[in-house]
Amino acid sequence: MRKRTPERFRWRSAVAGVTKVAGKLRGLDRVRVEEPVREMVLDLYDIDLRREVILDARRAGVDLDRGEVLPHATLADLRRLSYLAGVDVGRIGRYTKLPEGFGDPIDTAASIVVARTLSEYHRRRAHKLWLNAPDPDGPSPLRKHELIMLERADQERYESERWAALAKALIQGG
Repeated sequence: MRKRTPERFRWRSAVAGVTKVAGKLRGLDRVRVEEPVREMVLDLYDIDLRREVILDARRAGVDLDRGEVLPHATLADLRRLSYLAGVDVGRIGRYTKLPEGFGDPIDTAASIVVARTLSEYHRRRAHKLWLNAPDPDGPSPLRKHELIMLERADQERYESERWAALAKALIQGG
């Protein structure tokens, strides 16, 4: 099994299913399920697949990365990257615990998951606003509230792009 070329979708869905179950377990039961999965994931040759599987597991509450796959980052790195991306680092702090000191390490996987989730949230809001607004090239001119709705959709899209940029920067190690 380890010598076969991994199929991305099958691996991600299989590990996501197992980690969803493992996330609910506690103690030795959790270790018995988590450790073999972790070893198999770390043996994957495809670096991108390994990273995405680890992030999928983290989304389910299971930490398969102990510093082998994702880059280490400190709170100072996160603050710098969030400033460069133009997002508020405090929003990440609402969903994951951030350390007190600037030099202290952060949970990189959790920060990436939160940034991706916020990016997806803003992307969906933008699409919802665009779908509710009439076609700007339509026969009738747009009313003031429709123009405001389209402006808000553009703002949401830009916010989504900024959060996606932060997630990408965290993955690449700043």
